[in-house]
Amino acid sequence: MKDILQLAKKVASKVIVEAGTIAKERFDQTTQMEEKDEFGDLVTEVDYLSEEVILKEISRVFPDHQIQSEEAGDNGVESEWLWQIDPLDGTNNFAVGLPVFSASITLLYQNQPVLGVIYEPMVDRLYVASINEGAFCNGKPIGIRKKENTNRFIVGWIQGHKVQNEEKAVRLRNYIDVNCKRMMRLWAPTLQWCMLAKGDLDGIILYNSEGDDLYSGILMVKEAGGIVVDFEGNEFKQTDSNKAPYFIACHPEHKDYFLKLVNEGLELSNVSSLAK
Repeated sequence: MKDILQLAKKVASKVIVEAGTIAKERFDQTTQMEEKDEFGDLVTEVDYLSEEVILKEISRVFPDHQIQSEEAGDNGVESEWLWQIDPLDGTNNFAVGLPVFSASITLLYQNQPVLGVIYEPMVDRLYVASINEGAFCNGKPIGIRKKENTNRFIVGWIQGHKVQNEEKAVRLRNYIDVNCKRMMRLWAPTLQWCMLAKGDLDGIILYNSEGDDLYSGILMVKEAGGIVVDFEGNEFKQTDSNKAPYFIACHPEHKDYFLKLVNEGLELSNVSSLAK
């Protein structure tokens, strides 16, 4: 396993920069795009071009590995090794000329993430986390930070497209917004995970958002010293395919604060619903 993981890290780190360079070179230019679902999520020609570069190299080096990619889907191979690829996380940002996007590659072994590689092409930041080896940005170790003043917390919010206007989500989001210094919504989740991992965010609250970029971010935060727990405070390990993910990521010593914040917000949402 160790040899495969080291080779995977080398290959993923190289090819993700190549894919990100495509996005950077085509940024803010006329790009073919279309809505790919009823929720208005976009796909552009850059999604496909970047994905092709990544898939070609990973398939060449690891032909017996399963690959699941944002646009191409599943390659149909059965394996204990599973690659999850999001070639352009933040496509909507990219499409409107907002330079906030990334590429994400995750490798799972027996359904557990063991490698996460995220590349932010506009500022040339390469984040790499591998199981039990820590998290790094451009080769330098990063770590989640503890903050004493909870009133000054900056919190990232990640929410699925399908529940964008769900009443409980809206009320919880608003509650968090007014009880923190800032609530950040980038619509490029991997970048929020990286910001938490290197101490620029104080926590992330995720509300029913799944995707091919999820586990690279989770591994990044865990390897940077953070924790990921569900809304009841139980360690989040792996999503049940039949259960939508709802969880908190933060510094271990901030766990109680965030659990209280989220559950207060949820309780208000429940009370408001019952009052109708």
